[in-house]
Amino acid sequence: SRIRFKEAESSGGETGYESGSGDGCENSSLGPGRRGGRAVSYYLHTLKSSPGTCRSRKRVGRGPGSGVGKTSGRGSNGQKSRSGYSARAGFEGGQMPLYRRLPKRGFKNPFRKEFVVMNVRDLNRFDDGSVVCPEFLIEQGIIKKLKHGLRILGGGDLERNLTVQAHHLSQQAKEKIEKAGGSFEVLS
Repeated sequence: SRIRFKEAESSGGETGYESGSGDGCENSSLGPGRRGGRAVSYYLHTLKSSPGTCRSRKRVGRGPGSGVGKTSGRGSNGQKSRSGYSARAGFEGGQMPLYRRLPKRGFKNPFRKEFVVMNVRDLNRFDDGSVVCPEFLIEQGIIKKLKHGLRILGGGDLERNLTVQAHHLSQQAKEKIEKAGGSFEVLS
């Protein structure tokens, strides 16, 4: 069977293809059945994989002519040449490993609370009178996940009259929201 790449019952138009015989790729400068000076055939029996996609598996220990005979690419002796060898990540053969040589600094609190942070300048995208709450921001695709809550900071200027609902608002953010004629509500 033959695969055809052309629009049914079209006479050029929006697609740019002409209807008629051939493979549907007629181009006045290249001639019928040619694209870029190379013959294009779309027969199922001519389809084949790109070079390098179907490599046969590497068969080791099958003689010197294969390039991986005798020691099978493992070299001569040593722990890594033995069967069953596997070193854990970071193991350096008994030498003090890098992750133990480097000094440790700091502390990361496992019980920390991470907030989604927005500035008041980011709220200018909404219409006057909008109620900006965490659910609304997720619905609009502005934030992906709420984490431990929404925190509004006072960076930039606010030109919209909005009702802002957040888990935490900075003092500066509260002042700017009220100055623009809006209101805020602290969620628990």
